[in-house]
Amino acid sequence: MATQGAQEAPADRQENRGDIDPPWPRPAYSWYVVGVLLLAYTLSFVDRMILSLLVAPIRAALDISDTQVSLLIGLAFALFYTLLGLPLAWIADRYNRRNLIVAGVGLWSLMTAACGFAGSYASLFAARMGVGVGEATLSPAAYSMLSDYFPRDRLARAMAVYSIGVPLGSGVAMILGAFVVQAVLSAPMVDVPFYGPMDAWRLIFVWVAAPGLAIALLMLTVREPFRRGRQVAVVAESVSSGRAPGLVAHLGAQRAAIGALFGGMSFIGLVMYGAIAWIPTFFARTYGLEVAHAGLWFGIIMAIGGAIGLIAGGALADRWYGRGVGDAHLRVMRLSILLGGPPLLAMALMPDSMPAFAMLAVAFPCLTMHGVGGVALQLITPNEYRARMTALYFFVVNLVGLGFGPMLIALLTDNLFHDDAALRYSIAVVTVIALPLAAIFLTLGFKGYARELARMS
Repeated sequence: MATQGAQEAPADRQENRGDIDPPWPRPAYSWYVVGVLLLAYTLSFVDRMILSLLVAPIRAALDISDTQVSLLIGLAFALFYTLLGLPLAWIADRYNRRNLIVAGVGLWSLMTAACGFAGSYASLFAARMGVGVGEATLSPAAYSMLSDYFPRDRLARAMAVYSIGVPLGSGVAMILGAFVVQAVLSAPMVDVPFYGPMDAWRLIFVWVAAPGLAIALLMLTVREPFRRGRQVAVVAESVSSGRAPGLVAHLGAQRAAIGALFGGMSFIGLVMYGAIAWIPTFFARTYGLEVAHAGLWFGIIMAIGGAIGLIAGGALADRWYGRGVGDAHLRVMRLSILLGGPPLLAMALMPDSMPAFAMLAVAFPCLTMHGVGGVALQLITPNEYRARMTALYFFVVNLVGLGFGPMLIALLTDNLFHDDAALRYSIAVVTVIALPLAAIFLTLGFKGYARELARMS
C-alpha cells in the first residue's frame, strides 16, 4: 500500500527515496531565489498597505466611517488571508510550491486592480478579500522552499533577508505612495484610455497592481527544490490518508512553546499592524501634516529601520543561540518590546511632529527585532508539516494583529473618545496594554521553548 501511494504521488513533488539527500543547490542560485521571493514579499506589502494612504478619499467617495475603513485595511484582508492559509499550505506540503506562488501573485495583483474598479463598499470589501486569498499562498510556501534551499546553519540568514520584505514593502508603499498620492490626487479625475474618467484614488490601485504580473513571470525562473528529509513511507501515508501524520500530536506536545510564541507574536502584531495602518493619518490629524508627507517620512523609517531591526535581531539571536541560550529567539522578541514599546508610546503623546518622528525612528528598529519569531518556529517544526505550521502561525498572528489591530484603534477613536483628533490616544491605549501582555506570554514560554528545541535537536 505504501508503494502504491508513493507511485500515485504527483510528479512535481520530489520525494526522498534514499538515505542520502542530493547536494544542496549552488549558494548563488539559492540567494537568487531569496531575491525573487523578497521581491514578491515586498510587492505583497505594497499592495496590502497602499490603502492606508487613501483613507480620506475612500471615506469621502464611499461615505464610510473610520471603523469601516479599518475593516478594509484589516479584517477584509486578514479573514481570508488566515482562513485559506491552512488549506493552501496543505497544497504547499504536497505539490509544486513554485507554481502555487505564481498563481497567488497573479491573483492578488488582479484583486488589487479590482479595488480600483469597485463601485461600492461591499465590492471593495470583496476585492480586499481576494487580495488576502492571493497573498496567503506566499509565506508558507516560501518558508518551506527556503528550508530546502539552505542548510540549517544558513537558514536564519536567508529567512531574515526574505523577511525584510515586510518593512521594505510597507516602506515602499508609503514612500512611493506619498509621491503618487500627491501627484495623482491633485486632479480629482483622470482620463484613462479605453475606460474614460476615473477617480484618482482608484487609479492608484491599478498602478500598484501592475508589477505583480512581471514578478509572476520572474517566479517561473525559480526551480522547485528537492524536499529534504522526507521518507517514502511518510509521504505515502500522507497521500493515502489526506493528512499529515503526527501534526495534532505535535501541536499538543509543544503547546507551551507554541502558545508562548503565537501569543507573544499576536499581541506584538496587534500593536504593529494597528500603528502602521493609522500612523500617517495620526500625523495628519494631530499635527496637521499632509498624509502623503507623513507617509513619506514614515516609509523611510519603516524601510531603513525595519531592515536594521531584522538584521540586528537575527544577529543577536544567532549570537545568543551560539552561546547555548536555548530560548534565545524568544528573549530577543521580549527585548524588542522592552526597547521599542516606550518610544512608540512617547510618539503618540509628543506635542509636535518632529519629536514624534524622532520617537518613531527609535521605536521601529527596536520593535522589528521580533522578526526572529518565524525562525524560532522553524527550529522546532518537523519537515513534514513545515508549511502548515507556518500557515497556522500566520493564521493566529495575522487574525489577531492584522484583523483586529487597525479595527481596535478605530473602535476606540469612534466609540470611546468620539473624536477623530483623539486617534493618538487610541494608539497609546493599545500600545500600553498589548505590548506588556506580549512580554508576559514570551517570558512564560522560555523554559518550554528551550526544552522543545533541545528535543528537536
